[in-house]
Amino acid sequence: MRPAVENVMTTEVVAVNQKASFHTVAELMISKGVSGLPVLDDDNHVLGVVSEADLLAKEEFKERYYGDDYRPPLRARLRHAAGSEGSGRRKSLGETAGELMTAPAHVTTPDAAVVSAARLMDRHGVKRLLVVDAGGRLTGIVSRRDLLKVFLRPDPEIEREAREVLGSDAAGLDITVADGVVTLSGTLTEHSQALTTVSLTENIDGVVAVRNNLVWKHDDIVEIPMWGGA
Repeated sequence: MRPAVENVMTTEVVAVNQKASFHTVAELMISKGVSGLPVLDDDNHVLGVVSEADLLAKEEFKERYYGDDYRPPLRARLRHAAGSEGSGRRKSLGETAGELMTAPAHVTTPDAAVVSAARLMDRHGVKRLLVVDAGGRLTGIVSRRDLLKVFLRPDPEIEREAREVLGSDAAGLDITVADGVVTLSGTLTEHSQALTTVSLTENIDGVVAVRNNLVWKHDDIVEIPMWGGA
């Protein structure tokens, strides 16, 4: 079975209610050493995420209060140029977590495969995902660091799964695992069978690399010649 998010996620999550004040959010970030907090409604449903950047919108838009002589930081000016000025100005007036947050939040579920969570992070360019149940309630958080835990699977566990995945093809093979690196040795009937064996092994969670020492009796891989000219 592939490891699921629930096997690696953190269940103790610092979160705030949507009605929490600006000062409460800032104090929590500082005291807990975090850069963002999930924002929840009264029933623990995830509404969004409030980050340091959301709070700093007040600093970036100080010119609203101090006049034209104030020059915002470069990051703020770039953000304006990118067309997000309206959102920044709205957040600069926010007083509660619900008014300051970015929504919707990027989420996953406890039963999602670790590899699926990794792909979501990559797709959205984020370092963590909130984990919610079927009703959208917060159950945990999973970070890139958490996902690395799959590479700490014990070598005997990886070897056992490799033999299960390969089935009868593994019967005559020598399979060894050291620090997540799998070495496959032995003789198979077909070249294509060897390629499939390596591919299946590479897809096992926790496998760092596969060293292919397989040989085959028959080369059933047909190379199609490339014809040039008119």
